[in-house]
Amino acid sequence: MPDAKSTPAGSPQGKENVDRKVHGESVGLPSFYSPRSRPIHEHDGALATRLDRLDRLDRDELSLSSLALTPTSTSASTDDANPPLPPPSLLSPAFTPPATPGTATPSPAAEHQPHGVPVDSSIPSGGCGTKRPRLLETLPEVQCIVRARIPTVSGTEMFLHLYTNNVDSKEHLAIVFGPHIRSQSLDAPREGETEMDRMVRGAYTGRLYPGRTRSGMVGGSSSVDNDPEEVVTPSGPPLVRIHSECYTGETAWSARCDCGEQLDEAARLMSLPSAVNGGIVIYLRQEGRGIGLGEKLKAYNLQDLGSDTVEANLLLRHPADARSYGLATAMLLDLGQEEIRLLTNNPDKIRAVEGPNREVRVTERVAMVPLSWKGKGGFRSREVEGYLKTKIEKMGHMLDMGGLQ
Repeated sequence: MPDAKSTPAGSPQGKENVDRKVHGESVGLPSFYSPRSRPIHEHDGALATRLDRLDRLDRDELSLSSLALTPTSTSASTDDANPPLPPPSLLSPAFTPPATPGTATPSPAAEHQPHGVPVDSSIPSGGCGTKRPRLLETLPEVQCIVRARIPTVSGTEMFLHLYTNNVDSKEHLAIVFGPHIRSQSLDAPREGETEMDRMVRGAYTGRLYPGRTRSGMVGGSSSVDNDPEEVVTPSGPPLVRIHSECYTGETAWSARCDCGEQLDEAARLMSLPSAVNGGIVIYLRQEGRGIGLGEKLKAYNLQDLGSDTVEANLLLRHPADARSYGLATAMLLDLGQEEIRLLTNNPDKIRAVEGPNREVRVTERVAMVPLSWKGKGGFRSREVEGYLKTKIEKMGHMLDMGGLQ
C-alpha cells in the first residue's frame, strides 16, 4: 500500500492527503493558497444539530408562506400536510455581489488602520520594485465637475467626485472619505455662476439642507446659514487606493479575480473611526488592465483554454498590463495630496503613481491581504487562486501577510 509521500497529488488518495495536511497543523500548500474550509462531519455533533435545526426551520417558513401563495391543486399527488415549496431564488447567496462598504465584516470601533511598510522610490532598495514604468512627460489636465455626498447603508458618508480630463473621453472618479479633502478645481469660482449653481455642483462647505441659500465659499460665510464647516486636522497622509474598473468582478460576481473584494475592503478601511486622516479611492475607467471589456472577455476564454491571465493578454497582442496612472497622480494633486499611504500589493505601481517628477510621494505601502487569508470571510475559487499565483510569479506582486502586523 503506497504511503502519503509516494501517492500522486492528482489521484484520489493524493487529494485526501492534501486535504488532511490543510486541516492539520502544517499546511504543505504554497503561500498563495488560502486554507480550505473544514467540512462538518458527523462527530461535530452540536454544530451539525444546530445547522440541521436551522435548516428545518427555514423549510417550515417556506412551507407556511407557500400556503398563501400557491393555488389549490386538484392533483392527486398534492399532500395537504406537505404543500409544494415555492421555486428557489434565482440568485444563490454564493453569488451575492460584493458587500456595501463597511458591511462585509463588522469592524469594532477600536480596529486600527492597517500596518504600512515605509517606502522610498528614490533609492533602489526603497521597496518600490525593480521595474521603472514608462511615465508621461507631463501630467494630464483634470477638472472635477461635480461632487455629491453619498450616504451608505452602513452609516458611512463619502463624497463622490466626477472628473474630466484632456487625454480621454472617460469620466473618472474619486471616492473621498473625510470632509477635509477637497478638490481645488471644483472649489474654484466660475464666471457667471450663482450661489445655487455652486451648491448644485457640490462647491459648498458644511452640509446642504432645504432652504439653504449660500455655498459658504463665495460672497459670505457658511456661518450665516448656521452650518459651519467641520474642522478636521489630519495627523498624516491619507490611505489611498488606485483602483481600475472591473465590471466582471464588481458587478457580475466573478470569482476569476479579487477586484470586487479589494474595492470593498479599501472602502471599509477608509470608513473606520481610526481613519482620521481620511481616504481616497481613485477609480480609473481602464477595464481589463487597460485592454477594455471586450478583449478582457476574449482573454477569459483563452484562460479556459489553458492560458493564465498574462499569457491570454499577450496572445491577444496586448501588453500584460496596459494601464496608466498619470490621471491618478493629477487627481490626487487636485485633491491637495502630495504625500499618501498607498494600499496596493504591486510595488511597481508606487513609482507610476508618483508622477514623472515625483509630484506625489508614497510614504508607505499598505498590503491588501485577501479576506480569506485573514479568516474574515472573503471567497475562494480555483480561478482566483490561479490569478493570485500569476500576479505573484509573473507580475511581481508582493502578496504577503504584511498587512496583519
